[in-house]
Amino acid sequence: MDSQPGATPYGAPTGCPMHAKSQTSLYGPEFAANPHAVYDELRAQGPAAPIELAPGVDATLVVSHEAALRVLQNPALFARDSRRWTALATGAIPMDSPVLPMMAYRPNCLFTDGTEHLRLRKAVTESLGRLNPSRLRRDVERIGDYLVDQFIERGSADLLAEYAKLLPLLLFNQLFGCPGDIGDRLTRSMSAIFDGEDVLRANAELNECLMELVALKRRQPGEDITSWLIQHPAGLRDEELKDQLVMLMGAGIEPERNLIANALLLMLDTGLGDGDRRGTGMLVEDALDEVLWNNPPIANYATHYPTQDVELNGLTLAAGTPVLISFAAANTDPALTDARRTLSKGAHLAWGAGPHVCPAKSPAQLIALTAIEKVLNAVPDITLGVPADAIEWRRGPFHRAQAALPVRFTPAPRRASASAPAPGAQAPAPQPSATGASVPQQRQGETHRKPKGWWSSFLDVFRV
Repeated sequence: MDSQPGATPYGAPTGCPMHAKSQTSLYGPEFAANPHAVYDELRAQGPAAPIELAPGVDATLVVSHEAALRVLQNPALFARDSRRWTALATGAIPMDSPVLPMMAYRPNCLFTDGTEHLRLRKAVTESLGRLNPSRLRRDVERIGDYLVDQFIERGSADLLAEYAKLLPLLLFNQLFGCPGDIGDRLTRSMSAIFDGEDVLRANAELNECLMELVALKRRQPGEDITSWLIQHPAGLRDEELKDQLVMLMGAGIEPERNLIANALLLMLDTGLGDGDRRGTGMLVEDALDEVLWNNPPIANYATHYPTQDVELNGLTLAAGTPVLISFAAANTDPALTDARRTLSKGAHLAWGAGPHVCPAKSPAQLIALTAIEKVLNAVPDITLGVPADAIEWRRGPFHRAQAALPVRFTPAPRRASASAPAPGAQAPAPQPSATGASVPQQRQGETHRKPKGWWSSFLDVFRV
């Protein structure tokens, strides 16, 4: 956040020890290349340290496991409602800042507190609770087969762009009950937001197509999360429904693709680039667990805002300033070294803790496990296309995300969806949607048919 004249960045008095230390950037190439070296430097300053999330956006990052639990489990002192963010409310944060899609307030259970949070979270958790694990596994396998068929004849692929990124997008289209046109636009807009491409336009398109989906499901409910949220006794309004769906996608798509890709990288690493880490032969469950402990897909997030000036292990956090939890640093806190020998596999903080703990832990793990098993079974001789230490990592303060995951394998014939049209092919006449309704492939006012997107192409092969 930009400092106001005469004030220090954190609203603390001039001369405060916090401001004697330089702030560390979490958005540059150095952090993306070696985040754990940065966490070590921050730990030397104490349980939390000042950082910069983006140009002009200052925050505090909690890097101690004990301090992280204090913040996560104390909603009375650390609120999630970003309308408390003083610098944003006073105009010190530019509205085109790249961190706002992850930090700006939306009326969903991620950014609410108290009774409103309980009302919204109950609707979300009980709707997610209606998912059938066996059906979810079949859905992931079917989408995985379809995606593998798009590259299996080539003998090479980018498993991030062509598999790990697309599988959660297509799965959420199915879980939300999206017809072809809405699903294609949803996939396009979410991809653009996560990739930082024309975020304002993509966000507008995302809101538009989700409102269309809510209106459709009010008329034609189905066995899908959108319909279950609409039917929930909480009585969510259309805007609330839209924002719960945005939250579910944001919390499910980016983290899921990173969890899948990071675990695949670990399993495919034969030590060519780092002799101390050999993942070949590792069980999928163990690979997922190691990623969640050491390189969680969302590394730094769970933004809180102190409701008053708070002392945290000797450090004063000013009211209304962003305080983020570093799940990656807290999980690898040297103070946990001895305790980790006796802690259970799931004792890490990758899913959060306290009242905002992730409500989709079980389905998220099932999706990742099934997706990884599917691609490794379908392409058994798959190997990394570059040494593991040559993999590039996307810049950004929140995620631990690869830029690409190149692999090689023996080419094979397509199997599950040999007749699948390639995404990008021209759309034919209106086709039945996932709900059985006829859905036009052209939007009103357009004179030319749009190329088919990934979701429409998938629906051409599998009627879901």
